[in-house]
Amino acid sequence: MKEKAYAWAFRPRFRKGAFGWKSQPAIQRVKEAVAEIKKMSRTDPVLAAEGAILFLEKVSNALEQVDSSSGAIGSAVNKVVAELCQVIGAAPAPPALRSEWMDRLWQAQQSDEIPYIERLGDGWGVACGSAEVASAWADVFLPGTRACFGSVRSGYYQGCANCLSSLLAAGRYPELLELLQIAPDYMNPGHWRMEALLASGQNDDDSEAGLLRQGRSEEAYQRFGLVSNQKSTNLATFRAIRKKYPEIPPEKILRDLVALNPEMAGKWFAAAKDAGLWELALDLAARSVCDPKTLNRAAADFEFKNPEFALGSALLSLHWLVEGYGYDITGADVILPYFAALKLGKSLGREVEVKSQVQTILSREAAGGFVGRVLKGPLPR
Repeated sequence: MKEKAYAWAFRPRFRKGAFGWKSQPAIQRVKEAVAEIKKMSRTDPVLAAEGAILFLEKVSNALEQVDSSSGAIGSAVNKVVAELCQVIGAAPAPPALRSEWMDRLWQAQQSDEIPYIERLGDGWGVACGSAEVASAWADVFLPGTRACFGSVRSGYYQGCANCLSSLLAAGRYPELLELLQIAPDYMNPGHWRMEALLASGQNDDDSEAGLLRQGRSEEAYQRFGLVSNQKSTNLATFRAIRKKYPEIPPEKILRDLVALNPEMAGKWFAAAKDAGLWELALDLAARSVCDPKTLNRAAADFEFKNPEFALGSALLSLHWLVEGYGYDITGADVILPYFAALKLGKSLGREVEVKSQVQTILSREAAGGFVGRVLKGPLPR
């Protein structure tokens, strides 16, 4: 007779599409699930590991409708993934069970479409639980990782971070350091190199931390600052670099980050706003796609503190909405920037000019478009 599965309290709460667009209820449920798993780890670490794997298998589908534009839910899940990798790795599982666990985790990572558990690769070596298991998985991931790193035509390989983490956990430092020589910047090679040097007891004077200790901050920034401090959101990345390099002007940091991928300039709007770089923020949001909901929040938050910036944010939100961008957009997301722009235009003494700008933006949408349908009733004559 098959043993009945343990009744985890979090399990029914993480069914597919369980959460709506608000992030806070989802974040609270994520915290509750992890607390339940960690509590179990004190009495039954193997069962806790089973719960951790179950959670990682279910979480992405459960959160698929949550608005992730603020980065809050992504940051929360990233933190949880790292904690659960430790729970899984610490469990005293026999080889056959450990093998089954790792197969399930790899399947979950491959099925992660949103993605929410992409950081599982970073903690893969820890989850393996031993150098032997990590080494075996490193051999699985090495061919695909070498092919990916060696040629831009090879495309994306999902096991790259898993490979680096496995080599580190297996103590195969020379191979890891050799592989990092051809690793692309998005893999954060400086971080992995420092980890390998520290773990092997080698001198890290040439690493970011080593250069900073020697007072060579400018060199550290140029070589490692932008690529070794990548976080789960662009805003968090900017803040991390700004904190580590306070002597570098915030605008330079931001422009350097944008230069890494100019086609994604709009993604740095929130960082520029955070630094009070108002003109730059609007310029970035005009260059490439910027989330309309992020722009809407700026329009609302700065209506009185900086009405010119709020107006620019509202107009850009309308622009990108007309272009068809935005995730899970509702009528409220259209109405807010429309009326905000008109109200701000009037308060700034530019009513006619702003009305004209709004009408010009709206005229670019194809007949029957979503924005036009939403505003069909309340449009001013």
